[in-house]
Amino acid sequence: MLKIKHLPGLAIAALIASVAFVVEFIVKNNTAGVVSPLVISVVLGALISNLGLLPEICRVGLGFAARNLLRLGIVLLGLQLSFSQVREIGAPGLALVIVVVAVTFTGTQWLGKRMGLSPGLSLLVATGFSICGASAIAAMRPVSDADDDDMAYAIALVTICGTLAIFLLPTIGEAIGFSGAQFGSWVGASVHDVAQTVATAASGNDEAQNAAIVVKLTRVMLLAPLVAAVSFSRRQQLNRESVAGSKTVKTKLPPIVPLFIVGFIASICVNSSFNLPSEFLSNVKWVEKSLLACALVGLGAGVDAKKLRRVGTRPLTLGLISWVLVATLSAIGVALLNIS
Repeated sequence: MLKIKHLPGLAIAALIASVAFVVEFIVKNNTAGVVSPLVISVVLGALISNLGLLPEICRVGLGFAARNLLRLGIVLLGLQLSFSQVREIGAPGLALVIVVVAVTFTGTQWLGKRMGLSPGLSLLVATGFSICGASAIAAMRPVSDADDDDMAYAIALVTICGTLAIFLLPTIGEAIGFSGAQFGSWVGASVHDVAQTVATAASGNDEAQNAAIVVKLTRVMLLAPLVAAVSFSRRQQLNRESVAGSKTVKTKLPPIVPLFIVGFIASICVNSSFNLPSEFLSNVKWVEKSLLACALVGLGAGVDAKKLRRVGTRPLTLGLISWVLVATLSAIGVALLNIS
């Protein structure tokens, strides 16, 4: 419940999120690059915290934003999706999306474990690379044992690799003969953040851009079952550990299906069932991005730069390998399934 003590932190979150949107606008209108306000929000939140510029009175409100505004933003994200997108890409496209997400998600976690990284960091990297970048990472964190530092590192990795994709995938696509819907499907199935997907597909024609957006949004729809599955699995694990250990120690279990994921699915159902006005959906999208930006300011404020430095370069190696994995799988899938 919102309380007066939350207001200073929420004000700081709103201010920094506003700066993030201004930076996005400047970059978008003055350069050929693309930058997500969500990523900028995390970075700025981490900077003000680690530079000692954040008043302690603001931390409780930033924590409220990181928890509650995040969940509300994810619910509203569902209004940008509809089940008709699944029908639009057809059985081959759906098969491609499911296989790429499943293999990238499980493969990245397996590799992270072999590299000695924490399960929480491996899970968030796997989620970001397989689904939709910063939004997916933020949605997965509440049901995992990952901390703010794991989240910051994972978001940094999808940002780096997604930016590389904008410049490299068009050149590689041309070299292997992908064009039109083939190129767009490859981009939609392999690039992480939605904004990065749009920027990468912009080098193709209208057919490529449409295919990229539809395939990408279909990937985003898999966020709900993925978070629910992880939450259920973690609940079972904690139950087993509780039985094996001391019965006097009570462990807080995550919900079988988090309430915000139920809301996310309900929003998809609403958008699928009713012809909502485009102006309304545009306004909702702005609110959704604003809420997520404020939430990520709060998450960024919890990052400890010293802990990040101690982790070293292993997460970067994991991210690069995961990026190559998702791009290669998607390219093979597009070629084999003859998507056109």
